[in-house]
Amino acid sequence: MKRSLLACAILGILFSGNRGLYREAIPDELDCLSAEEQSSSKLYVALQRAAYAALDQRAQRFEGLSTAEEIQAYQADLREFFVKQLGGFPPRTPLNPEVVGTIEADGYRIEKVIFASQPRHHITANLYLPAGAAARSGATVPGVAVSSGHSRTGKTADYNQRFGMMLAKHGMAALCFDPIGQGERSQILDDNGQPRHSGTTTEHFLIGVGSILVGRNTARYRVWDAMRAIDYLVSRPEIDPQRIGFTGCSGGGTVTSYVMALDDRVACAAPACYLTTLRHLIQTIGPQDAEQNIFGQLAYGLDQPDYVHLRAPRPTLISATTDDFFSIEGAWQNYREAKRLYGRLGFPERVDLVEVPGKHGVHPQNLATITHWMQRWLLERDEPVSVVKLTARPPGDLLCTESGQVLALPEERSVFDLNASYEAELAQQRKQLWKEKPTDRLVSRIRETIGVRPPDALKPPAFQDLGRVKREKYHIDKLLLRTDSPIPLPALTFHPPAPLDDAYLYLHADGKLGDAERDGPIEALIDDGYAVVTVDLRGQGETSSRARSDLLTDWKTYYLSYLLGKPLIGGRVEDALAAADFVAFYQKERTNPRKVHLVGGGHAGVVALHAAALQPDRFASVTLRDMPRDWASVVSNPTPAGQLDSTVHGALRLYDLPDLVRLAGEEKVRFEQ
Repeated sequence: MKRSLLACAILGILFSGNRGLYREAIPDELDCLSAEEQSSSKLYVALQRAAYAALDQRAQRFEGLSTAEEIQAYQADLREFFVKQLGGFPPRTPLNPEVVGTIEADGYRIEKVIFASQPRHHITANLYLPAGAAARSGATVPGVAVSSGHSRTGKTADYNQRFGMMLAKHGMAALCFDPIGQGERSQILDDNGQPRHSGTTTEHFLIGVGSILVGRNTARYRVWDAMRAIDYLVSRPEIDPQRIGFTGCSGGGTVTSYVMALDDRVACAAPACYLTTLRHLIQTIGPQDAEQNIFGQLAYGLDQPDYVHLRAPRPTLISATTDDFFSIEGAWQNYREAKRLYGRLGFPERVDLVEVPGKHGVHPQNLATITHWMQRWLLERDEPVSVVKLTARPPGDLLCTESGQVLALPEERSVFDLNASYEAELAQQRKQLWKEKPTDRLVSRIRETIGVRPPDALKPPAFQDLGRVKREKYHIDKLLLRTDSPIPLPALTFHPPAPLDDAYLYLHADGKLGDAERDGPIEALIDDGYAVVTVDLRGQGETSSRARSDLLTDWKTYYLSYLLGKPLIGGRVEDALAAADFVAFYQKERTNPRKVHLVGGGHAGVVALHAAALQPDRFASVTLRDMPRDWASVVSNPTPAGQLDSTVHGALRLYDLPDLVRLAGEEKVRFEQ
């Protein structure tokens, strides 16, 4: 890129021995932004603004719906988008159901059931059947699928048992089934055959990493399991396939919301303690676990109220609690939108909301109201349902497998296995794409996939001097790089007394301070005579939310960007290219770029590799540390620690990391541990 004389002059001042324009910084003060600037420059805050703008556009579209034809077109469009973003669904295969035990109870019985969602991928469930339901009599009853919330015990959790008992006592069958990562369906076991992670959402997040890379979502597996649960219900001769209901609380409310929007067999639905609006969610607790975020849904205009709209005018009850962490104000806004839409279709009585005092969960009155709603629409009996006390059984009584985990079944496949099998298919497709010399079109498709603009569309960075920190053998210049992004790039230049012309750009998962400790890797480069530039890529260091974990990285920021359809890595690659441009031209009146050596560590290594692949001429060498050699291995890894930040939705449909090495130049890329 060309540089103005003014920019070159500024660069020369920053990196020359002229210290007249510096203000001396206090040692160890390496922040480049004030506390106020840090607060306003957070990546999460910028993403919030983008999310609100997208939601404003979606609201305009919704307000334009007036006729039944317009609403039906709206429903069809969003449903097609929804299924595509989930990654589509597999073919229906035999359920091969088996009843492995029966419990007789007062007015109902419980059957312990195992059936196959996909070949060698099983669901464990408890079917609560009212006393009057008997195949030999020919009498049929409604069937209600109950999706568990995020309880480690899954279907056997007390509130899920109460769902089953309450519905059965009121003349309806209920199928409480284990989701992946819960109950008897943990997808990650330790050496003793027990769940490795205590948190159920942790498994869902980790499943999400590989799912994202192959263009799927944890929700794809949750939704498909739920649809297969309906398949099992309608296969039972005791159950009327025209009278199917669906309910569930919390994470089960999420799945209920998705399935009721996508499966027309759900005649009556009651999602509990989930539905709000994305605006209220983002304003309060932020994005939640993997299956609750659909790639690009904010940008496309799929908000949580649309899960209700997509099934209109079929009966839907929103069950909520006053003090839920899912905003009750958002639940009422969701309901108001639905009431208006159902009214336009002529059926305003088919949507309702119940709010019960209390925190997150299904309180006795919520349960009674949900039961009344199901009874009203599935049994055509509009009678009051009283609040009653129900006593749950010991969880062990309701287990379906001998070991307590389906992964112990012969040749059972986990979700990681299913994703890895799909990745092997994609690998064959990629082989065909990359068998010849990479084309400009392939490079353009990579840019489009990660959301990086072409070089001529990138604005050259501007620079600001913020002071100097003295060290014994070198000094550190504090800088601020600004591009056309709303997020500034705090940067440091580690400067030896007489630097070589070549210089290093050092990217690290911890931002500009990563590997900058005394006698660390950066000081080793300084000792060799190199100037080293480090930078906080957007969302790192001073512009981060400070909510990063080693296992899942900064998942709230990642998923807010994901909801907008913008891979987090895309913006960071643009930042890396801007920083590389700075390194290449820092010197007064310099017109020819200096050699830039690139180092990337952790998930910032994946950023570095993308930058080198997209602009290989900018970098003389590329050193990558503590990062995977390929994404294919990440897909099959049940604990892909630290990988979420750098995942790209559907990337493996087009390329893997070795393809980027090929673009960057195999002779200059080196991996280190």
